[in-house]
Amino acid sequence: MAFVGRLRMRRFLAVAGFVMALGAGGVACASEEKAEEHEEYVGAAEVCDGLFAGSLAKMVEDVTGHKWFAWSDSTGMENVVKALKEGYASGHTWARGADLCRLDPEGAKPTDWDGGVKYSMYAPQDVGDLGLPKGSELYTMGKQSEVGRSGASLYFECVTPQLKGSRDRPLRILGTFGRGESDAPDTRAYRDTNLRILHAVSLKLVKELDCEKNGGLTKTPVLTPK
Repeated sequence: MAFVGRLRMRRFLAVAGFVMALGAGGVACASEEKAEEHEEYVGAAEVCDGLFAGSLAKMVEDVTGHKWFAWSDSTGMENVVKALKEGYASGHTWARGADLCRLDPEGAKPTDWDGGVKYSMYAPQDVGDLGLPKGSELYTMGKQSEVGRSGASLYFECVTPQLKGSRDRPLRILGTFGRGESDAPDTRAYRDTNLRILHAVSLKLVKELDCEKNGGLTKTPVLTPK
């Protein structure tokens, strides 16, 4: 999964003739002011439109070793839902998906960072594949879950009225969380925290998709090694 890259602030341009410019100019200025009223870097509770607000913010700070991240707009969830639906509609066994949130810490070089949350559609044969990255472990949550020093993965299925035919062919969702370059220790507690973060965000996704029974995910994470 690739979470590398800097966010660039988007600006709005006013276009029109002389008469329209008089009326549109104020709108354009207001749009620019609205787009720039945020800071370039925000706390973990504010990044990605508050995705990690509450207790998750401290977890993100702990596992990444950072407190400030590049501001991001609120389109992450919309992009993920759209990508998953398009992947499902394609009839392919897997699809690339989209980033839900990139964690780009202040002071880090783009080439040094690979942190954030991403979702894609996995192929049936991907579950049960024991070709895990070195040092990673299987957990029992979902159809399959994995934890490691650098992050966690969670496989689950979604039956939803938003996707015709999903009762017979559920949408297969793979969520991944990467904490990026971090000095946090490689302990059971930190590994579990990686999965806690991913589980909590995945519950937000299944709510957006109207997945029956939360896509098989319990309200509290199951942190049991397999």
